[in-house]
Amino acid sequence: MALAGRVVIEDIESVALRGNPLNDPSTRRIPVYLPPGYDEGTRRYPVVYWLHGFTGAAVGQLYFGPWVLSVPEAADRVIRDGAPPAIVVMPDGWTTYGGSQFLNSSANGRYEDAVRELTGVIDAKYRTLASREHRGISGKSSGGYGAVILGMRHPDVFGGIACHSGDIYFEACYRIFFWDAVDTIRRHGGLGAFLEAFRQSPKKTEAMVRTLGTTVAMAMAYSPNPRSPHGFDLPVDLETGRLNDEVWARWLSWDPAHVVDQHADALRAMRMIYLDCGSRDQFHSHHGHRILHERLTRLAISHEYHEFDDDHSATNYRYVESFRRLFQSLQR
Repeated sequence: MALAGRVVIEDIESVALRGNPLNDPSTRRIPVYLPPGYDEGTRRYPVVYWLHGFTGAAVGQLYFGPWVLSVPEAADRVIRDGAPPAIVVMPDGWTTYGGSQFLNSSANGRYEDAVRELTGVIDAKYRTLASREHRGISGKSSGGYGAVILGMRHPDVFGGIACHSGDIYFEACYRIFFWDAVDTIRRHGGLGAFLEAFRQSPKKTEAMVRTLGTTVAMAMAYSPNPRSPHGFDLPVDLETGRLNDEVWARWLSWDPAHVVDQHADALRAMRMIYLDCGSRDQFHSHHGHRILHERLTRLAISHEYHEFDDDHSATNYRYVESFRRLFQSLQR
């Protein structure tokens, strides 16, 4: 379907990503959705920053199958249905090993800083309403996690949060998979051999990607350690399968379900918080969303939570729900 708005793809060099430890590009292709009417007049617009999921990239948000909405199509739809127009920017958090969780890490690079840096670049180049009251952050899966944690940590930058099927309550979405990851790594002959096999493999196996997405790449984000042989600490011992309590505690310090109390004031300052998740999520994200919903309710933090009958995959049709709410709340 043809867009009523249009997409510009900007090649933007990130100062924050220069010299990152994985030698991943510091210049990223950043799609910017401009709503219908942007090219006429002098109106300024609120901005939503959309964060992609693990193994994804920013430009991947533009292309989906004939029955699955792309991010620009979802934005177009809600504007067509009467929501105030807004700009949607798609930051890039891709790394060699699948993703960064949009955090700063000595193992990956400064992806949290890269997102914050991008807001200034966009405000300088486009007609934005350049304040936190008119700037939201949203995403799916690892991007949903990024939206919640960056919103918590940077209420001076973002005034609205939306999360679809995000990585929340690490006990359910990661820890349950650790021992499968141990077996996969050991089959490859150890962590170094596993990482090398992943880099060299022309087709990444499901077991490889699952091991990265639940354990190895997450350790790069949550438990980096420059003194460790590979630059990060795993939360589980590869020889015995024993959980490393010290490393696991470091992971939990990044879990929205565990740190929500510490960020209560920041969350109360949000114009809106929207959460949703399928009730059959393969990564058990619905349990984390229920727990975060419970804790937000206990803290009397205004939010919406919706659970729907679906799993983790191809739930793009839900994006219209968060865009409709974000575009409206950030316009005021």
